[in-house]
Amino acid sequence: MTMTEKGSTGECAEHPSGHAASEAPAVAQWYALYTRSHCEQLVRDQLRAKGFAVFLPKLAAWAQRSGKRSLTAVPLFPSYLFLHHIMERMSYVEVCKARGQVRILGERWDRLGIIPDHEIEAIQHLLQVRLPVLPYPYLYEGQRVRITQGPLSGTEGIFVQHKPAKGLVVLSIELLQRSVAVEVEGSGVTAA
Repeated sequence: MTMTEKGSTGECAEHPSGHAASEAPAVAQWYALYTRSHCEQLVRDQLRAKGFAVFLPKLAAWAQRSGKRSLTAVPLFPSYLFLHHIMERMSYVEVCKARGQVRILGERWDRLGIIPDHEIEAIQHLLQVRLPVLPYPYLYEGQRVRITQGPLSGTEGIFVQHKPAKGLVVLSIELLQRSVAVEVEGSGVTAA
């Protein structure tokens, strides 16, 4: 089950001071903000109050507190939220002032990492249709991985093939130049 917040559609907000910098891109872009643990909502609220357009994707998860299980909204990407803005130096400084924020991903204020619109739109669309969503490790073919669940837990190999819920991991003996492949559940594999 997924949840999203009203008003977090990513519409571009104007800079609080109303100034535009000449060195800034002319189009609002998506940026990733890295926060301290469990501070995503705090940062989102502060930036929204300043007029910034922010997107904090959440999903519903069961949590147990005081012996009671309840459904609660948790960030889809823990410690991250997204900002849609025309970034210029003053905006950058204002965003960086938010309590609980660590940094905006990128090299420096004028070389920030930009997230393509279609990637954010895909997450927004997924949350709107309310299909079941599970976090999944970001793996690519050829990556060295470690199996974390099941009878092969702790075993390392090379991630070869990705199927909807399974992955193919190759285990090799380099000296023999021989390999074997095993199909494992995708959620039980992490980067080594």
